[in-house]
Amino acid sequence: MRHLIEITDLSVEEVEEILDLAEDIIKNKGKYCAMCQGKKLATLFFEPSTRTRLSFEAAMLELGGSVLGFSSADSSSAAKGESVADTVRTVGCYADIIAMRHPKEGAPLVASLKSPVPIINAGDGGHNHPTQTLTDLLTLRREKGRIGGFTIGLCGDLKFGRTVHSLITALCRYPDINFILISPEELQVPDYIKTSVLQKSGKPWRQVETMSEVMSELDVLYMTRVQRERFFNEADYIRLKDSYILDMEKLETAKEDLCILHPLPRVTEISTKVDDDPRAAYFRQVNNGKYVRMALMLKLLEVV
Repeated sequence: MRHLIEITDLSVEEVEEILDLAEDIIKNKGKYCAMCQGKKLATLFFEPSTRTRLSFEAAMLELGGSVLGFSSADSSSAAKGESVADTVRTVGCYADIIAMRHPKEGAPLVASLKSPVPIINAGDGGHNHPTQTLTDLLTLRREKGRIGGFTIGLCGDLKFGRTVHSLITALCRYPDINFILISPEELQVPDYIKTSVLQKSGKPWRQVETMSEVMSELDVLYMTRVQRERFFNEADYIRLKDSYILDMEKLETAKEDLCILHPLPRVTEISTKVDDDPRAAYFRQVNNGKYVRMALMLKLLEVV
């Protein structure tokens, strides 16, 4: 039995197998529509979610399985003080696989130590979000033709953004990638990512404070939301929330084949006018998330 807590739980070869399977599902949906018949997914979301929770549920339903779970800690026994370990031991009696989101870093890891069924980390605080990373990798492959050989700018909240931390970790295992980190000083990538991931990988990277100064260099722009729920000080959030807004004016110097990604939800950081630009790939990215989660569950359930 295997769990997915962080992206490095999968080798590069295993990641590529999942992406290959996701692409085959996209091309041959009918071939997979009953592969999880009789299987049940439990979605344990202790924190709000739209895309991740619904894409997991849609993924299992499209594989012929069924879904149970909750979308808020308030609607579970966690509200009564039940531990994560006890929750997964209980839910593991009812389901074949569990997708868990939790506001506390490390909660899915704790769950995996006690769970009788595979655990998928669907986001734990500001730590990791491996299935979003698989989604991002599939999108990069489909939009750019391969993973590697590009300069990627990661912009916005790089301190608390778990999608950014997971993606940097994953991309450092691929060849010929240049990182540009775009954020205010207060929201820079944590030191452990700089030292243990970026510097250790030997990949070229640098920090800048404005999008405009590097826009013409970028092949990929990964935008992020400044996350209100990660701030302890409301005044700091208000001061930083509109630090970076991507609009058509900023795209005037961008490459014609720039790929714009965003894990969503979006607030104000991307103008809605950008949505109609062919370089905006974030809604295609959302769709890819469903297929990559289908592929992941097939692998963890050992159906394929």
